[in-house]
Amino acid sequence: MIDIDIMKDASEIIKYDSDMISYAVQERLLSDYTDMRAIAHWHYDIECIYITEGEMNYDINGNKILLNKGDFIFVNSKQVHFGYSNFKRECEFIVILISPELFRCNVGLYQEYVDNILSNKNFEYLYISADDDSYIEYLQSIVSVKNRILVYKKSVENQEKKIYESYKITGLLYELWDVIQRAVNKYMSENGVEDEDDINNYSDVKLQRLMLRYIFDNYSEQLTLEDIAESACIGRSKCCKIFQKYVNQTPVEYLNNYRLEISKKLLKNTNYSITNIALSCGYNYTSYYSKMFLKRYNESPSDYRKRSGSKVS
Repeated sequence: MIDIDIMKDASEIIKYDSDMISYAVQERLLSDYTDMRAIAHWHYDIECIYITEGEMNYDINGNKILLNKGDFIFVNSKQVHFGYSNFKRECEFIVILISPELFRCNVGLYQEYVDNILSNKNFEYLYISADDDSYIEYLQSIVSVKNRILVYKKSVENQEKKIYESYKITGLLYELWDVIQRAVNKYMSENGVEDEDDINNYSDVKLQRLMLRYIFDNYSEQLTLEDIAESACIGRSKCCKIFQKYVNQTPVEYLNNYRLEISKKLLKNTNYSITNIALSCGYNYTSYYSKMFLKRYNESPSDYRKRSGSKVS
């Protein structure tokens, strides 16, 4: 069995930019993802996305939104989400991930201005377009954080400068949250979004998260549709309906795509044999794994390993 640390690193555990502050700021291309479609996932971190060029379809708990250049979206903690392109159009975007733990330095403020949003079961996301009242503030906050991150990365060799920049980034992230929470509270007030359980909606989101977590934790095992359904204590039919609603795939399709994405990272970043990678990703037969890999990526695992320029020896 391959080292479990490698497995966890390849899943949706966020790798932060700093060892002192729990955040990550990244500039991404939609074409970096297979078929220009990210794997549906969830995490405890809050997520902000700003589209710098092009467009991207975005799915949050089955809600589909088209994001165009200049648009923002704030995704609340623990929501099942992913981006994709229906017409294979490129999209450049900035994503900011922030752990809620960053805001816990003052319990009173956290409960009043953070937890009331993160724990609201009926608040999933906030879309902000150019005609929104908070647009300029939001844009300025995103740009300020992004620019400060660039300064921070240039100062990593200077410990004193690194600490100073860490304080500056923390302050900017708090300013960004201030803009977000004011816009969110205004939206919830105007739209009557109360923190009450919607049994027919929220329970399904929770079930989906349970099943995704089960796959993340057990994809190396020989899983069946029954196993995935039982992880949420539901039947196979409801399991399939929930997956179709929230990730637009069958449970088995999602499982296989997730396994293949994990295997790509291992092919590129480790020197494990293709047979060991196949076994560790839940495939009993290397030939079947290679067939599935070829079908999804239009190249064999060995060809991908060579093309990826893996320097692992």
